[in-house]
Amino acid sequence: MRKQLSIDEEMKAKWPDTRVGCLQYKVKVEKKNEEMWAYLKKEIFKKTKDAIFDFGVTEIPNIKESRAAYKAFGKDPSRYRVSSEALIRRIGQGKGLYEVNTVVDVNNLISIESGFSVGSYDTANIGEDLVFRIGREGETYKGIGKDEINIEHLPVLADEKGAIGSSTSDSERAMITDEAREVLTLIYCFSPGDELEKALEYGKKYLEKYAGATDMESWIAK
Repeated sequence: MRKQLSIDEEMKAKWPDTRVGCLQYKVKVEKKNEEMWAYLKKEIFKKTKDAIFDFGVTEIPNIKESRAAYKAFGKDPSRYRVSSEALIRRIGQGKGLYEVNTVVDVNNLISIESGFSVGSYDTANIGEDLVFRIGREGETYKGIGKDEINIEHLPVLADEKGAIGSSTSDSERAMITDEAREVLTLIYCFSPGDELEKALEYGKKYLEKYAGATDMESWIAK
């Protein structure tokens, strides 16, 4: 059943361009897709390095707007980086990317190409009603491969049990493992224009081609 996602009114008031692109699909998580990594290294790494050269990392379209939104929410974007910026910085520094699994790897591909933060969640471990909101005072969770993350003032995804993820770093609760059978991939957008619609289109294509996604539903929460 399709998850319900709303955007909190306080968040919309502070940043009216906030939207979330949603892709929900069935999947069998595999270790690696060699074709995707070849495409990433041949095409996307070059485009990313060109963008860094043309703009500088913090001025890349969609990263620039995301950083501005963080400031509006009360979070320092230089200390708590948008995940797309962190990925793109790794490429610029020649560090490459971690290989995780087919879903997470495609998640990162969409993020690098679009400049938007992207998060993927095992639908079995999240509630039916989700909200995208600003992190509350003193709110934390255990990040994936990290200690407790201070998510106060960060844009966070939450259900009735609390925060699940953010556009900086997700929690362990709904992380994608090879046990996942259905996934919700979210593209966190703080930009005007039609860039989100474009990212949803190629995101759907990449997930089907490189992660074997089926029964895909696509929509935008505004």
